Amino acid sequence: MDSARRSATSLPRPVLRPRDAFAITVGIVVGAGIFRMPSLVAGASGSELVMLGAWLVGGLLSIVGALCYAELATTYPHAGGDYSYLRLAYGPRVAFLYGWARLAIIQTGSVALLAFVVGDYLAQLFGLGAWSSAAYAALAVVVLTAINWAGIRQGAAAQFWLTMLEIGGVVLIIVAGLFFAPGDTAVAAPGGDSAMGLILVFVLLTFGGWNEAVYITAEVRDAHRWMPRILVLSLVVISLLYLLVNLAYLRVLGLGGMAGADAVAADLMQHAFGGTGAVLMSAIVVAAALTSANATLITGARSVYAVGRDFPALAFIGRWDERSGSPRMAMLVQGGLALLLVALGGLAMDGFQLAVEYTAPVFWLFFLLVGISLFVLRRREPHAERPFRVPLYPVLPLLFCLTCAYLLWSSLVYTGAGALVGVGVLAAGGALLLYLRPSTASTPEASP
Repeated sequence: MDSARRSATSLPRPVLRPRDAFAITVGIVVGAGIFRMPSLVAGASGSELVMLGAWLVGGLLSIVGALCYAELATTYPHAGGDYSYLRLAYGPRVAFLYGWARLAIIQTGSVALLAFVVGDYLAQLFGLGAWSSAAYAALAVVVLTAINWAGIRQGAAAQFWLTMLEIGGVVLIIVAGLFFAPGDTAVAAPGGDSAMGLILVFVLLTFGGWNEAVYITAEVRDAHRWMPRILVLSLVVISLLYLLVNLAYLRVLGLGGMAGADAVAADLMQHAFGGTGAVLMSAIVVAAALTSANATLITGARSVYAVGRDFPALAFIGRWDERSGSPRMAMLVQGGLALLLVALGGLAMDGFQLAVEYTAPVFWLFFLLVGISLFVLRRREPHAERPFRVPLYPVLPLLFCLTCAYLLWSSLVYTGAGALVGVGVLAAGGALLLYLRPSTASTPEASP
């Protein structure tokens, strides 16, 4: 069999260790958001107790969602992740819309935004002129895409060490805020009522990404045993880190200082270490952004690959390269689109909150549909082997679905024009379905 044919017919293999999946999950969640989002949460909170409670609730709700995903991931260990669950529950057209949303909105938009975070901070340290930020952002996309094009082992190794560096940076912020920086709560708290809907949009988006682990289920050794543990343990660690980091912010800046800070983590490090703190903060944020961008590229390419396997017109992105253990063409398409967004962003970069508005409604819509798919697939396939069953069924899945529905509503009510743009791009994917026809044959998938 020649190499081209072997690439087209190969399927994912279980080559990843549990620690690799853990690193990908933690790395994609603990990104640049924790260095920016707490100020938005503080601004919408009426008290310190409400703010800290929101982060705790966010962690608990995410763990509930992880238990639901653990059942789906171990019952249907496909490389397509959410795409596969939506396809099984609702058919290939709804699944295509999700794959389109990840390619055009969720994943590539996240990679471009994270790349600009890298570019902004590196431009401050090593300026190259007016286009410094865009140049560094483009370089970050190219380098990370090349690493993951080389193979899953290379991408996973980079992810592990980037995650260790990232967690070390977050721990440094916690230690600096709780033990070294002088307390400074002179700035008055915002006061007023708490906008819980908006607060949870910000908090749960900062927790967003834990579900990405399901895209590598088919590549994790002994996944039916390890995936539930990976999903839950990673969220326990992340929740603890988020609570401690917000306690550190509160101790140093107070609720009012947090609400008024454009770079809350940088302000904390400035209090703790002076000018040196700014350099340290830049390194921490760059590491965090690279970690999340790398994990986003790994998991995003898997959903693009799944779309290509189901739609003959897109078969060129549905090829799994056996030698590298990755969907190489899907990785290149994803990287190319991210580079295009970086180029557009270099001309007119939108703000952080606009990016939240753009992604949030689409994100929560499909999260809700995945939650409902658990009920659909339990009813449709009652005798399917389920190595892990979500506890307290149907209470916890129902709680997850209600949370997603509430966040979908909140993301539409509390956000602005950016949400309409995201919904419009999703509608464009619906128009593509007029010209694309799904394959009538069922798509085989690898099981670990």
